[in-house]
Amino acid sequence: MTALRRLPILLALTALPSLAVAQRGPGKPIGKVTVIGNLIHLELDTGAIAPERLFDLDHRTLRFTPAGKGYLVENTTLKWEADFGPALAGNNYALKQFTFPFSGKSWDSFNVATGSVTFGVPTGAAQAAGGGRGSRGGGFQMERYALMQTVGATFINMVPGIAAYAKVGLNGGQRFVKELADRAVVTWIVNESAGGIQAFTWSPIANRIQATLYKTGVIEFSYNDISVRDGVVGVFPMVDAGVTKSLAQFADAEDASVAAHLDVRNVKLSVVDNLFLQATIETRGAVLPASDPAINGIVYRIGLDKSSTDLAKVAATWTIRGAAGGRGNAPPGYTATGPGVQPTVEVSGNTITIKGLLPGSLSNTPRIAVSVDASSGNPVAVADVAMSTNVALSGIEPAEIDLSSTKNSGPYTVAYEGFHWPAIPRSNDVTCSIIQALGDKFDFFAMYSDFRVDNPEGGTPSTGPRGGNVTGIGNTQRDASSYCSKGQLQFMFVQPVSTAAIQIQEGSPDGRLKDYNYAMSQIGHELGHRWAADAFATVNGERIQLGPTHWAAGVHLPSAFPYSYQNEADAMGGSTWKENADG
Repeated sequence: MTALRRLPILLALTALPSLAVAQRGPGKPIGKVTVIGNLIHLELDTGAIAPERLFDLDHRTLRFTPAGKGYLVENTTLKWEADFGPALAGNNYALKQFTFPFSGKSWDSFNVATGSVTFGVPTGAAQAAGGGRGSRGGGFQMERYALMQTVGATFINMVPGIAAYAKVGLNGGQRFVKELADRAVVTWIVNESAGGIQAFTWSPIANRIQATLYKTGVIEFSYNDISVRDGVVGVFPMVDAGVTKSLAQFADAEDASVAAHLDVRNVKLSVVDNLFLQATIETRGAVLPASDPAINGIVYRIGLDKSSTDLAKVAATWTIRGAAGGRGNAPPGYTATGPGVQPTVEVSGNTITIKGLLPGSLSNTPRIAVSVDASSGNPVAVADVAMSTNVALSGIEPAEIDLSSTKNSGPYTVAYEGFHWPAIPRSNDVTCSIIQALGDKFDFFAMYSDFRVDNPEGGTPSTGPRGGNVTGIGNTQRDASSYCSKGQLQFMFVQPVSTAAIQIQEGSPDGRLKDYNYAMSQIGHELGHRWAADAFATVNGERIQLGPTHWAAGVHLPSAFPYSYQNEADAMGGSTWKENADG
């Protein structure tokens, strides 16, 4: 097993790309490796991961005042309504004394989700872009492992709304609405999940949050005893006018040795609605359509940095990835990932276009370096590196700001801040650190850290190159070299499990589960993904998928070594079936 430890100086470091982006590409050593008994200890280098930025607005009130097409933002002394009014039944509240102006409309009702208020209904495309998992009552949609460092950017144009405190893992708790002649006050008493295998605490801790909507359009967020440290706070009107202004473009010479759909000829940069940076990549031949299975493994990358054009070193990478679909019922097509980028990709002829917010580390930079490449294959091989350029930025306003230091600043079209724990170390950087120091002799890695990472859950998913030349289990080896292995390494935790999480505990403090080891259940389940659920059965010539990821609900899988009952299901899911003996 591997223990990860960070240095205190880490808190002052620069942000790195999100997990989804950073996981691609070859790994590299990121710290000092030593062996302590039967543990491998990895002390991370300064700058190896992005530092934490934790919630710092407790016992304060944020005020958003309409100004032109945006908002002035001010951090003020706490303003708290002690009378919450009646508890809200359901999610929708119909205003009785006034209408509320927001996002270019006057609203006579709103939806109260956990920690957020939204207006209208998000479109199907917006819900899909957000991942489909959100707070109680709808609200802003987030995937299960949403990174608080970057997920706030995906709220833009998802649905008109305000996030007093949005994050995955907050329970519905109690919600109240009090309407007066000039304002409506929404109050939440919520807590993070507690006592479960994915939690960080055994007992719930209440958090008191309040949003006040004035008939003038002013919005206030107030915080009174907040224990949660990560989440998204902000105001998100729709920004979809589509007003586009050309910024720059650069050309690259034709390379006949490269496939036409990977040969980058032109890159055009534009500003959209004074908020988004848009990049259009033009290739020599038509970009492969979603219906073509050959899109699987195609990657276009756009690097953004203050000066570097080395895509291995840039501050942020926007990645367009093609996938033929199928796994987990995912549709075929292209998806964009990266800090600030919108997930939607537009393909037209021989162009492919994405847009997004400039990452915070570049938002106040007068010029940025932009670099582009295209690649394909497994392992990924770069096919074409386009000429890079230095671009003067103009007309792009920041969206993510430091809410703790605002003093009537702005106006901002969108204004938010993502509070987060330290970034997740790339799993292939961890393996490369260890393998290069100790040799390619490890099958599995279970990792633990003395710090919490940017994930709403205390546990971890798993990943790996699936080495070991194992056949017959439904998956094959892939890209072992990016993990610095020649084929020995099979599977590992995606992230280290924090020593603060329940997932690492031997049992529960109340003694109720005396014979259950939470840490061992995590290891058994995650490393079990190497062997289970990707398999299939052939019955009378019919191929029956038994997963994927976890055993399908209908698969009969009684536990071989049950904890309490003989009919307990397998650790990887599935069910147990009992014969009724009635024919």
